[in-house]
Amino acid sequence: MELTFYKYQGTGNDFVMVDNRQQIFNKKDTAFISFLCDRRFGIGADGLILLETHESCDFRMVYFNADGNESSMCGNGGRCITAFANFLGVIKDTATFEAIDGLHKAKIENGLVSLQMQDVSSIETYESHTFLDTGSPHHIQMANDLASFDVKTIGRQIRSGEPYNEEGSNVNFVSKNSDDSFSVRTYERGVEDETYSCGTGVTAVALAMHYIGETEKNLITLETEGGTLKVSFEKGHGSYENIWLIGPATQVYKGHI
Repeated sequence: MELTFYKYQGTGNDFVMVDNRQQIFNKKDTAFISFLCDRRFGIGADGLILLETHESCDFRMVYFNADGNESSMCGNGGRCITAFANFLGVIKDTATFEAIDGLHKAKIENGLVSLQMQDVSSIETYESHTFLDTGSPHHIQMANDLASFDVKTIGRQIRSGEPYNEEGSNVNFVSKNSDDSFSVRTYERGVEDETYSCGTGVTAVALAMHYIGETEKNLITLETEGGTLKVSFEKGHGSYENIWLIGPATQVYKGHI
């Protein structure tokens, strides 16, 4: 069967996007999903996303990592599927959709897609790093000379080491540019490599930097290998609330395979 797909990217975090409102896609075929995401033998992407109908929301987002397995929340993927839903005519400039971690609101303004993330009430701090979950688990640590830092080797070691083990964690390395700007490089589990950008990752970095006192701002600029993202938030009583991930989301091309 010929499959129609769309390629989307958000600051270099790229996805194979499929309109699955007619339930045409076999979600159990991990080998096929992995093949589609393969950069040498398939289309090439950090993950695959299905847009499906939902009984009460605008749509449902189903996300798979490049290894073919359904995964936790993907922030840039959530922004890209919002742009895809707009392209399909499913939404106009606002959306409410369901992902694996619950309901999300999204909006499209001035060419940027903003995604509301889940509230975060638990942040763990250690001598060497910070850990929190922004829909996906994230290990965050400061790094000197980020441009030459060996993200792939060190990220892989942390990703599957104690205490994360087989389940793993995404790993973010951070350097401070100014009071409201940080550079970030991310090793993503499931992709098992550095990605150009990670939406849940930069969200986690913004909250962590505020939590540990590296910034007092509540609108943070995050510079990734693939471009610039922004994260805004409010500090509530014991939690971070009204968290928004903001940045571009672009259709690259449409294809058939």
